[in-house]
Amino acid sequence: MNTVFIGGSRRVSRLPAAARDRVNNVIEKGLAVSVGDANGADKAVQEHLAGARYDRVTVYCSGDSCRNNVGRWKTRHVKAKGRKKDFQFYAAKDREMAETAEFGLMIWDGKSPGTILNVLRLVRASKKAVLISVPDQQEVTFRTRDDWDKFLSACDERLWRSLEKRALSSEWFDATPAQASLGLSLQVDSTGKSTVETDLARGMENALAAGDPKEFVDYLGRIAREQGMSQVAKDTGLAREALYRALSADGNPAFGTVLKVTGALGLELLVAKKSATSDRGELT
Repeated sequence: MNTVFIGGSRRVSRLPAAARDRVNNVIEKGLAVSVGDANGADKAVQEHLAGARYDRVTVYCSGDSCRNNVGRWKTRHVKAKGRKKDFQFYAAKDREMAETAEFGLMIWDGKSPGTILNVLRLVRASKKAVLISVPDQQEVTFRTRDDWDKFLSACDERLWRSLEKRALSSEWFDATPAQASLGLSLQVDSTGKSTVETDLARGMENALAAGDPKEFVDYLGRIAREQGMSQVAKDTGLAREALYRALSADGNPAFGTVLKVTGALGLELLVAKKSATSDRGELT
C-alpha cells in the first residue's frame, strides 16, 4: 500500500481548500497516511482525517509521548538523540516519515524551514512532493533536483540560510547528484581550490558554440552550487541571494557577473577567431 507523508507548518491552524482537496483524494484512493503530532498543520490534518473517520493513519512522534492523536490511531515513536526538545529532536520523526513514505504533501506558511526540509528529504530520496503555499495559494510539485534548485533560487536569503543551518550534512545536496546528471568531474588542485576538468569545460563550451546562453548559465549555476555558493559570493563580492537568482535556470546575469563567477570557479573564457572547419570558441 502506498503511503503519503502529510506535514506542514505549525502556524497553519486551518487547512486551505487545496489541502483539503488533496487529503480527500488520499482518502478516496485508500492510501496510508503518515502524519506528525505537532500543533498547527499536523493537528489540522488529523482533525480532517478524524472527521472523515479515516483509519489508515499512523501518527509519528519523537520520543515517548505524542502531543496530538485526534483519531486515536496507531502511533510510531521515533527515537531522538538527546533529551533537549529542540528542532533536531522533533525532526527525527520527519526523517523517518520521509524515508518510509512514497509521496509527500506539505502545507507551508511561507516561512517555516522545517516544512521545506521535508520536501528536500523526499526529493533526495527520488520521491514526489507537493508543496501548498498558504499565503499565495500556490502549489509547487517537486520530482527532481532541478525542481529543488529552481525553488531554492527564488527563496528569500533568510530562508535558505535557515535551511542550511538546520539540515544535516547528509540531507543537503552534495556534489554527486549534479556530477552524475551533468557528466561532470571535479578535482582539487594543490592549493585546495576546486577546478573543473575537461569534460565539464567541453559541456560549457558546447553551450557557447550552440549560442544557448540559458544552458550556459544553468551549467555555471550548478557548478557554483557544487563548489559552494557562499564561497563564490565571497570570492566575487556579490550577494549570495543575487547569485542564486542570477544563476538559476531562468536567470539572466550581466556579463560582468559571468566573468566574476567563472574567475571564482577557476575558469577562463578565451576568445578565438572562427576557422573554416570550426566555429567553436574556447573555454578552459
